Amino acid sequence: MENKLRILYALQLFDTALDELEEMKGDLPAETRALEEKIAKMEADIAAHDQTMKQEFVARDEADSNILSFREKLEKYRKQQLSVRNNREYDALTREIDFAAAEIERLEQAMESHENRAIAEKTEAEALRSQIQERSILLEEKQSALEEISKTHEAEELKYCHEREKLLVRIEKTSLAAYDRIRKAKKGRAIVPVRRGACGGCFAKVPPQRLLELRQNDRIHHCEHCGRIIVSDEIVESTSPVV
Repeated sequence: MENKLRILYALQLFDTALDELEEMKGDLPAETRALEEKIAKMEADIAAHDQTMKQEFVARDEADSNILSFREKLEKYRKQQLSVRNNREYDALTREIDFAAAEIERLEQAMESHENRAIAEKTEAEALRSQIQERSILLEEKQSALEEISKTHEAEELKYCHEREKLLVRIEKTSLAAYDRIRKAKKGRAIVPVRRGACGGCFAKVPPQRLLELRQNDRIHHCEHCGRIIVSDEIVESTSPVV
């Protein structure tokens, strides 16, 4: 168990070191991700606008085609009216003429509506493309700045990650899951030493009996107040610091 505690504490040391390197990057990682996500969403919106625009233009062209068809019918019915033999045929043709005229008017309105919607969709897509260009320039700047910072500490970060991986294979899955859960809940600090009889995380006093038990290094102890794993001075002093 004592060796297990040392490994867990060593893992915490490497994770803390990696966290400190990440902090040096400031808000750049979050800002870069946010820009990437925003651009991806805008690109999806552009695709949707383009698709709708195409559909509206198709509907407009279909309405235009139908208008031509009805105009041909209208011309034909008017010519037929000149040679009808009775009132019944004349009235029937009049109804067809009225229907064709009404359809032409309806289709002309629909055609205009489809045209307007298509133009609106095209305008929206063009505006988004312009915004993407602006955000892409900003993204490149932030990515460049982030890469510059990352390069400065690249060797150090790779070393810590490599050492961390070597520790992970020596830790049980249940212990690692518990460590990760506490680390996530406690802003990266899952395992802390006891300093002057108090938890190194929340600074709450550790009962004397618990301090005695802690020094035995025979099981995992948690702070009664914050839930972090607490370790003895012996564990801390015998675990190589991250340099």
